[in-house]
Amino acid sequence: MTGRRPDFLGVGTQKGGTTSLQKALEQHPNVFLAHSKELHYFTLQSSQGVAWYEAQFSAATAAQQCGEITPYYLFHPEAPRRIHALLPEVRLIVLLRDPVERALSQYFHARRLGFEPLELEAALAAEPGRLAGAEQRLAAPGSRDESHQKHSYVARSRYELQLARYEALFDPQKLLVLRSEDLFAEPERIWQQIQAFLGLAPVPLPAPLERANAGLGEAAAVPEAVRDQLRRQLSSTTAAMAERYGIHWD
Repeated sequence: MTGRRPDFLGVGTQKGGTTSLQKALEQHPNVFLAHSKELHYFTLQSSQGVAWYEAQFSAATAAQQCGEITPYYLFHPEAPRRIHALLPEVRLIVLLRDPVERALSQYFHARRLGFEPLELEAALAAEPGRLAGAEQRLAAPGSRDESHQKHSYVARSRYELQLARYEALFDPQKLLVLRSEDLFAEPERIWQQIQAFLGLAPVPLPAPLERANAGLGEAAAVPEAVRDQLRRQLSSTTAAMAERYGIHWD
């Protein structure tokens, strides 16, 4: 016999509305979310035993589905394999934000928290060098790479590469890919879609959906030339998301 394990995971993306999703789901009577958002069991805490992970859901009732939301799961190269090994039937929710806006939001988030000393253009230029060899270093359980987690602005917005790792392991019916912008523009519709995907008894959105963990609007001052550069860099992502998931950004 084992303890409770998640029925669903919110795997990303960072700066894509996962905190707002957490706040909505934790109010559903038939959902039990781990007390702490971002457990990182399949990324930073993978050396912890399964008993530690199961303990995070021990207070759930039999009538509740268990879940947790850790946006680093989408980007971490080892997370999909680790998730599939322990939870092969888990349902996965992915929120995808306009990749250019997501990259900028992550940069300004890192600046506010003191993770990023470089100005925007310098940080974008430094990213490839900072991330060189990171995926190899992260193969070991419990390993960390600060730049992979905190300085991965463009790389984290390459959704097609990250989703491919999940698509190779999980049945397509286990993966719900949503546009983050729709969560805020049409919250009731997306809420009903999420409940149906999870097999939850439908209830109205518990409260007006808040834009939790939002930035301070710093991205509005980014020069258009920098945005154009990012659009070119991420053009394969926008094309892939349109083709594979019918997701479009203006």
